[in-house]
Amino acid sequence: MCSHRSSCPSADAAAHIVAAHPEQGWNLLCNGAIVFDDSGELLPDGSVIAPHRVFADRLAVAA
Repeated sequence: MCSHRSSCPSADAAAHIVAAHPEQGWNLLCNGAIVFDDSGELLPDGSVIAPHRVFADRLAVAA
């Protein structure tokens, strides 16, 4: 699916986007993981990583 020489990185490592669907809010990575715009993930083994958003009151504001 991708250009990695030996094999695609594991689900917890950096991988390349092979199918981008920004209009639907998700990307398919070469290691089989699906990453959602809300920062959640669906891993190839079916496990889920919950969204890990930063709340607005914790963001730094540039003056």
